[in-house]
This record gives sequence, C-alpha cells and structure tokens, in this order.
Amino acid sequence: MISKKTKYALKALMYLASQSPDEPVLISELAREERIPRKFLEAILLTLKNSGILHSKVGKGGGYSLAREPRNITIGSIVKVLEGGYAPVQCLNESAAQGCDECGDPSSCGIRLVMSDVLQALSAVLETSTLADMIERSANAERTKSKIVDFSI
Repeated sequence: MISKKTKYALKALMYLASQSPDEPVLISELAREERIPRKFLEAILLTLKNSGILHSKVGKGGGYSLAREPRNITIGSIVKVLEGGYAPVQCLNESAAQGCDECGDPSSCGIRLVMSDVLQALSAVLETSTLADMIERSANAERTKSKIVDFSI
C-alpha cells in the first residue's frame, strides 16, 4: 500500500502536468486546488525536486514545475523516491541487505519466492506506466463516466 505522502505527490504531479511548463505553480495554489496540507506538500515537493522530478524557481514568478515531460516520469520512479521502493517484503528491497531475520536461507524461503513474483508484477506496471499514462487513463474514465445516463428518480 502506498502512503498518503505518495498519493499527494501523484495528485500534485498530475496538477503540475496540466499547467503550462513555462509558468511555475505556487505551493499555495497547488495545496488549495488539490486539498493537500501545505506543510506536508512543501516536504513532498522538496523531495521530488531533490530527486530531479521537479524544478523550482524562487522569487517573482516562482514556484514548481515538472523537470521532465510527463511521458518521461514513471510512476515507479515517484514511488521509489517517496517510499524507498515498492517491494512487498523488506528482504526484496533494493537497499536491503540480502535475507531477513525470519528466514535462514533466502534462496529457499517460500515467502520471499512468492513475493519476488509479486515484485516482478508490480515492477512491470510501475516502471512502464508514466505520469502521462495516469493522466490519460483518468481523462478516459471521466469521459466514459460522463456518457452514462442515469434514469433513476
């Protein structure tokens, strides 16, 4: 499960992607439009800036904008920056040392073997899905929803 921090980051990035790249967005506007607590958002945006996903500009006309095109930002890269990875068990996380305290032999641990398959499936989706894909899927769902006629009284 992703954290609220990552959900807020995805919402903020979708909003920034919908804005002109030449006009940075103020934190106050982003917090208001996406209903994200400002202090929490500040920390999230700083993390995304430090990882190269966002640019920031200080002073008049300042704010945040995407550092790359939405089609060049994978959802996996965002999750990794904010969550430290997306492995379902700690022993599969890239930054973790081999194995875990609970099992003696990682090569024959049933939990690790099954969760490795889960990680591969997650990676296949998160590393190929981009911010642009997420925005497009959301827009398609909105269009589909608007075509539904409700005959209830």
